[in-house]
Amino acid sequence: MQKASGELVKKLKKQKKENDFLLFLDNQKIISDAISQGAKPILALATSEDKLLDLPCEKYLTSKSVISNLADVKTPQGVVVMLEYHQDVVKTPKHNFLVLDGLQDPGNAGTLIRSALAFGIECVFILDGVKVTNPKLIRSSAGAVFNIPVYNMLRDEFISLAKKENLTLAKTDMKGKNIFEYTLNEPLGIVIGNEGKGVSEQISKICCVSLTIPMHKGIDSLNAAVSGSIIMALLNNR
Repeated sequence: MQKASGELVKKLKKQKKENDFLLFLDNQKIISDAISQGAKPILALATSEDKLLDLPCEKYLTSKSVISNLADVKTPQGVVVMLEYHQDVVKTPKHNFLVLDGLQDPGNAGTLIRSALAFGIECVFILDGVKVTNPKLIRSSAGAVFNIPVYNMLRDEFISLAKKENLTLAKTDMKGKNIFEYTLNEPLGIVIGNEGKGVSEQISKICCVSLTIPMHKGIDSLNAAVSGSIIMALLNNR
């Protein structure tokens, strides 16, 4: 088993920074999920041979410090695999779907994608927001990002699609209708807005209704991931 040279490590760091189509994964379960859904392994590095997965790609031994520099967690598992990832071709949803409008926090986005998979949502659109290849998003989704279609799109592109396909959208808003009193019909797109600004004006214009989750006084709003997950759970049980 050959050792990773300093030149190779330098090249990998540069690729990680510049190439959105390359994933650097350090969790063996998530690595397996990614590969099972079509991500192509290119290269694997590990601190010992027993940590290297049985993958059809180049394999290198390296130090803990190199793994730490390439991984995105404080205590990596001693392995990093570089994979090539390409977004699925966008398909018009036939069932309930999720729209993340300008969401920037990868932790929120990953949690929502995980909830979407758990509650039977068909696909997720991320508009002008965090990239699906963001390492924290992938970790927060616990690998769910590889088991449900997730589309990064420009807001204008999605608006064109929504109008062309007559997609029905419902945005979350503190002043909206009580979701427990509203009849939710499928297929429906639930829109979760930016953490600070909410749903954009452009997307609001093509939403047919605003929905809110009733809460006790003293709470102004819920975290985006929490509110979105509650609404998806309700959709799943109607």
